[in-house]
Amino acid sequence: MSGGVDSSVAALLLKQQGYQVHGLYMFNWDEDEEGYCESAQHYRDAQAVADHLDIPLHRVNFAGEYRERVFRYFLREYRAGRTPNPDVLCNREIKFGVCFDYAKRLGARHVATGHYARSPGDGRLLTARDALKDQTYFLHAVSADRLGQTLFPIGHLLKTEVRRIADEHGFPNHDKKDSTGICFIGERPFRQFLSRYLPARPGEIQDEDGHVLGRHAGLMYYTIGQRQGLGIGGHSDRPEVPWYVAGKDLDRNVLLVVQGHDHPRLMSRALVADDWHWIGDSSPTLPLECMGRIRHRQPLQRCRVQRDGDRLFIEFDHSQRAIAPGQFVALYSGDECLGGGVIQSPAPFAGQPSAGARTQHAAKA
Repeated sequence: MSGGVDSSVAALLLKQQGYQVHGLYMFNWDEDEEGYCESAQHYRDAQAVADHLDIPLHRVNFAGEYRERVFRYFLREYRAGRTPNPDVLCNREIKFGVCFDYAKRLGARHVATGHYARSPGDGRLLTARDALKDQTYFLHAVSADRLGQTLFPIGHLLKTEVRRIADEHGFPNHDKKDSTGICFIGERPFRQFLSRYLPARPGEIQDEDGHVLGRHAGLMYYTIGQRQGLGIGGHSDRPEVPWYVAGKDLDRNVLLVVQGHDHPRLMSRALVADDWHWIGDSSPTLPLECMGRIRHRQPLQRCRVQRDGDRLFIEFDHSQRAIAPGQFVALYSGDECLGGGVIQSPAPFAGQPSAGARTQHAAKA
């Protein structure tokens, strides 16, 4: 139980179904002196709901495990100029990792969560009824064994229905704002937080012709497709057209920018991914035609998947904007999530990966 409305309603529904329910609240990040971390308030909210439902609430601290298994990865990826998604690792390593194991040691037969997803109990992961809230993208790295022992009580509900149920049952958090962003950063400025752990290396911002347009604060602070925070407006004969981050040159410490939301440098029909996880005992036969997404809430895109050595090469029917190395790509067949992997780079669209594309990717990696 996180203190939010989703896990609270999940606990309610399970109790109504006759389960003996225990709540478990995780502290995954140590409180800091700046007051940005709100875990103490979230815990109080979770306790209030647990008291309302008359169920026990266990309080556990996995901050050490989180730093070792998730935060180290987070810093390593940003140091390499990539854009990681720690929520995927948090689910695999913490929520469905050490927390799952802890619940089992308490004697739990099932683990339940307030994620918007579904699982029929056979290890498959299915999308939620509420397409706008579906969280299977963040769950694609969880093993089939863990999914087979997990209950998703609100996966068949819309978010509006979840809030209505909470309100009808007098939950004090029925109108609590949804949490957003990276959990351990809270509401603090991202640059301020990251600078505490990684030294910034300011450098030049250049356009695709090599013209210097300004200075960046450090490549780690920017992601592909980003518009805000560049501070280079007016450096063109088209001042009304905004600039966007299109690439990073780590060797020269240069941030590459282009003008226009759909500039060709921001669009790709294909990508290369590795560190792949298939949900289930075996991978599907490749090549494979299926659906995929490269970010949470993106509408599913038709694509084709084939092997590229120890990586996967994924071609989309239509160009994808701002494919960001370090983010994840998840694949789907119908409403079933098949698995996912880490995006290494965009790739040329040529029907199959070329030797040149592989060589260029290997040099960047």
